[in-house]
Amino acid sequence: MILKSRKNNRIAEVSTFLILIGLMVGMVACGTSGGATPTKYNLTMAVTPGGSGTATDLTGVSPYAAGTVVNIKAVAAAGYRFVNWTAPAGTFGSATAATTTFTMPAQNVTVTANFEVIPPAKHNLTMAVSPGGSGTATDLTNASPYTAGTVVNIQAIAASGYRFVNWTAPAGTFGNATTATTTFTLPAQNVTITANFVAIYDLTTSSSAGGNVTTPGQGTFTYGTGTVVNLVATPASGYRFVNWTGNVGTIGNASAATPNITMNGDYSITANFVALHGLTTTSTAGGNVTTPGQGTFTYDTGTVVNLVATPASGYRFVNWTGNIGTIGNVNGATTTITMSGDYSINANFVANFMVDAGDVHTVGLKADGTVVAVGDNQYGQCNVGNWSNIVQVATGYYHMVGLKSDGTVVAVGSNGSGQCDVSAWTDIVQVAAGGDHTVGLKADGTVVAVGDNQYGRCNVGGWTNITQVAAGRYHTVGVKADGTAVAVGWNGYGQCNVGGWTEIIQVDAGRLHTVGLKSDGTVVAAGDNGFGQLNVGGWTNITQVAAGRYHTVGVKSDGTVVAVGDNGYGQCNVGGWTGIVQVAAGGYHTVGLKSDGTVVAAGDNGFGQCDVGTWDLN
Repeated sequence: MILKSRKNNRIAEVSTFLILIGLMVGMVACGTSGGATPTKYNLTMAVTPGGSGTATDLTGVSPYAAGTVVNIKAVAAAGYRFVNWTAPAGTFGSATAATTTFTMPAQNVTVTANFEVIPPAKHNLTMAVSPGGSGTATDLTNASPYTAGTVVNIQAIAASGYRFVNWTAPAGTFGNATTATTTFTLPAQNVTITANFVAIYDLTTSSSAGGNVTTPGQGTFTYGTGTVVNLVATPASGYRFVNWTGNVGTIGNASAATPNITMNGDYSITANFVALHGLTTTSTAGGNVTTPGQGTFTYDTGTVVNLVATPASGYRFVNWTGNIGTIGNVNGATTTITMSGDYSINANFVANFMVDAGDVHTVGLKADGTVVAVGDNQYGQCNVGNWSNIVQVATGYYHMVGLKSDGTVVAVGSNGSGQCDVSAWTDIVQVAAGGDHTVGLKADGTVVAVGDNQYGRCNVGGWTNITQVAAGRYHTVGVKADGTAVAVGWNGYGQCNVGGWTEIIQVDAGRLHTVGLKSDGTVVAAGDNGFGQLNVGGWTNITQVAAGRYHTVGVKSDGTVVAVGDNGYGQCNVGGWTGIVQVAAGGYHTVGLKSDGTVVAAGDNGFGQCDVGTWDLN
């Protein structure tokens, strides 16, 4: 009984203890005891999309009891930006703030930081033109703003009167900055690109006769404002450039053939050219053309050229012959010529006194214009005592001719072939007498002839630009203004073969040969050389030549005399002569005029043709 009682007591104690424990648990569950531990919940941090950033629990003591305020922070990875926080429960201090708070709900919860890719930056593209109103600039892609590196199509269109020059921008890259339609690669900034235009102007070029504008050419050309255009004016042969006329205000040098012009307006300009003409001047023995000199000179059309003919000592100026149409005064030693073409002129001089020799007679012209003669007079060829105002004499075989100061001619002697029919001649500046013919040089450079025309010795009607004539037995020779020689008549010994002669200033004709004096003082000869009368190749410093029947004589610049050819009568015995200014060669005699007006002679004196020792022509 006692054991049963203890067992029952023990059961009662255990039951009581269990009841007490149950009451305590109930009290805790009912909150009736302040010392109980609250329930805690896990906080999980997450990001989306993966790798876009980090989400951090800054409080860092999860799990948390419901209602706990937790500090959280989102940090975006490179290339991403934070968007917001999301969670299935709980409350955010600010769901869009990267650093904020989160109040825990009474449950486990995952808080997610949401990120997004940062879109590339976009920049505005502005189109502009310069100057205003000069055209349009268009963004053909037309989708501004653009991200950096975007290639945009652009186009410039010029307004009327302008042309596109180029594109400019403070940054970015053009496909071709000088092409109106091109591309532009955007920089990483807002940018304005400008289409630059320039006003355009017309340049019209032309030229006068005688040349061309070879750069830029002739016609109308278009250029932008401020363009510097090179100009080249090229003259044709025989012309030279003079100047530019027209709108020449911006031409660098209007007198230069190769200047430039700056385009600041519409311009019309003309290149002017002028013809160039050659003036060839020569002279007979006894003087020179000292102004502009002797030779060939070039002048513009219309140029007035001064002429001065200066006689040597013992000579006087007679006149100008050749192309004398524009000479102011053909009889003036100092005058002018107006250049309207290519001209050849000759200054003619004669000795203040002179001698000439026929076949067997001799004539002397005195300084006072009277004439003396000795020798054979069977045809009256020496009947010159009444002549006056004579400026030149010429003796033929049996006749004599005198040129008067007024350009008319007188003649005496044999006239069987009409060789003395010269009374109607005018404007004559030089005469020559041959076997049976007479030749006259006119002031205009043409030639007349009368007398026997056997072998065509008088066929001189077509000659022009002649400066001096000579007459042989059967032929006639002329010197042209260009220094060449012409001849007509019998050519049985080649006495007319003078076509290749050049630089000739004086000729003379013998019976069957011709002699020419060159400007350099040397002598050429053609024709019969049976007596060595052509052997003049070594002569130098000769100032005048004369041809006799079969001999040739030359005056040297030192006043001495040389002679070659037939010396059967001593006609070549002139080696001791000095002070000679002019010689004449007759049939078989030679006559020399000294600077003091006295006369010497050598050779045949069968008719007294050498009886000149008493003459004083001064």
